[in-house]
Amino acid sequence: VVVTGSDDHLWKMWALPDGDIIMTGEGHTDWLSGCCFHPSGTQLVTSSGDTTVRIWDFSKRGCILTLEGHAHAVWDCSWHSCGDFVASASMDNTSKIWDINSERCRYTMRGHKDSVNSIEFLPFSNTVLTSSADKTLSLWDART
Repeated sequence: VVVTGSDDHLWKMWALPDGDIIMTGEGHTDWLSGCCFHPSGTQLVTSSGDTTVRIWDFSKRGCILTLEGHAHAVWDCSWHSCGDFVASASMDNTSKIWDINSERCRYTMRGHKDSVNSIEFLPFSNTVLTSSADKTLSLWDART
C-alpha cells in the first residue's frame, strides 16, 4: 500500500503491485505534509498546511476526527504504538500529543526555537523524538 498527496489536497491510497486506488481522502484545505498508519492498520493520520491533523478510518471510508490547535502548518504526525495517541510537529515551534479517545490535546511541547519538522514515538515507550529547523533534536517524556 502506498499513500500519496496531491495539489488538490486529496490523498490517495494505492494497492501494490497492481496500482488500483483503494481509497481517496478529501478534507484538508491545504497541502499534505505527512501520514502514518495506525498500528492496527485500520486508520491513517495525516498532517497538513491547513494547521490540522486528521484521523481517517478505512472501514468508514472517511475522516472521523479533525484535531485543531496548532497556529501554523503541521509538518509531521506519528501514532503511538498503543494506537491511542498521535503526535504532531508544527511550524509554530511546538509539537503536540493528542489523546484520540478524548479528542483533545494532552500535552504541548515547547522548547524549539524554530519549526518542528518531524516527530516520532520510540516504539512501546512514552519517549518522543523531535527534529527542528533550529538544528537540534529533542527527546521528550510524553507524560510530563
